[in-house]
Amino acid sequence: MILKQYYLGCLAHASYFLGDEESETAVIVDPQRDIHQYVVDSQKFGLKIRHVFLTHFHADFVAGHLELRDACGATIHLGSRAEAEYSFIRMKDGDVIDFPGMRLQVLHTPGHTIESISILVFDRSKSDIDPYAVLTGDTLFIGDVGRPDLRASLGWTADELGGHLYDSLHTKLLTLPDSILVYPAHGAGSLCGKKLSSDTVSTLGDQRRFNYALKPMSKDEFIRLVTADQPDAPPYFTYDAVLNTRERATLDQKIEQVLRNVELDEVLALGDRGAQILDVREPSEYAKGHLAGSINIGLGGQYATWAGTVLDRSKPIVIISEPGREYEAAVRLGRIGFDHIMGCLAGGMSSLADRPDLVWPTERVSVLVAADELESSDPPFLLDVRAPSEWEGKHIASSTNIPLNRLQERIPSVPCDRRIAVHCAGGYRSSIAVSILHQHGITNLIEIAGGLAAWEAAGLPIVSEARRSV
Repeated sequence: MILKQYYLGCLAHASYFLGDEESETAVIVDPQRDIHQYVVDSQKFGLKIRHVFLTHFHADFVAGHLELRDACGATIHLGSRAEAEYSFIRMKDGDVIDFPGMRLQVLHTPGHTIESISILVFDRSKSDIDPYAVLTGDTLFIGDVGRPDLRASLGWTADELGGHLYDSLHTKLLTLPDSILVYPAHGAGSLCGKKLSSDTVSTLGDQRRFNYALKPMSKDEFIRLVTADQPDAPPYFTYDAVLNTRERATLDQKIEQVLRNVELDEVLALGDRGAQILDVREPSEYAKGHLAGSINIGLGGQYATWAGTVLDRSKPIVIISEPGREYEAAVRLGRIGFDHIMGCLAGGMSSLADRPDLVWPTERVSVLVAADELESSDPPFLLDVRAPSEWEGKHIASSTNIPLNRLQERIPSVPCDRRIAVHCAGGYRSSIAVSILHQHGITNLIEIAGGLAAWEAAGLPIVSEARRSV
């Protein structure tokens, strides 16, 4: 038996390759939309991808089940409560698929979503009775459990799903042996929970001891615990959850359509008609000079998540990138179903060499320069765009917190008659924030290079009690 985990850091997403060598069969669980790595590995192992499972309809990415169906002829398997436009095999609780070297058994584990399943994996060279691993999807994470509030807009309340989650954990997963390996669909950085570990595998025994949500408690206590203090879900989550139920174009079909060079004059005309100009270069490069009106979401950070948070999926996108990175930018948008790309600026920023009137810089200053400005007789308005929990943990004394995911709706809270100093933890989110402010005509601003990390490293003072939040 082969069990391989793939971890996609940008989306904190884990997918799985299960292989049975004797039957030359591969099973892919919770695949990402770009499926090349699974196909390459199946060829390397001498296997054919015959089955693909979704543990649930993922909200934070578009899964690659249709891509594997079309490219490999794989049969799609979903939980018994699932409804979808495409053909699939409905897997009931206890259903088994047997192979000579491995056995897969489905557990119905609703809670994160109503159709959620977990998959017991038996390595038959070791035991036909004791499972070797369990793929828990978003039901059980390392250090956390799946949040039950994401499907509220689709007819289920968080309390209802929280009750189902409690039952799934206590009547299904926690009945398994301590030695079983736990492989979840997400790790730290995912917004599908609030305390996910950076570890990507654990044992159930360790989770019993260390996972806060598995401590002894009543169902009511559990529901209160897992529904409290969840991070804001980006607006694309419901869109992706629904898209995963639908027949749609595959990623390769979309990429062929969107990867075209667009000349500068056409980019400007598209911008005038409402297209979003997305500059995916790193913040330091964006600050040196960028097309006026563009928004910066660098490929070096949580690009897809922030693109899904701040971009409008109803408006077309034109990409500006470093030469050779256009394909990566488009694929990573495609992973969250943002296929509405009109093309890429031909030549990137070099196409603006003769149009300096269209190029804006961002004034970036060191923390020492910023500290001097903040101590002046006319200090700038200090805008911290980190999450509220980060700001409450520690912040610069004079700062005002408007989290980046709320900035566009709270633009009226940003004063227009003062200089603005913007920072985040390290400089990635502040660059996005600066580009949003520019789009709203707020240009008298500076970006604090290195963010709060650089501020602390310089020995400048911080406070930890909450003082001021908008």
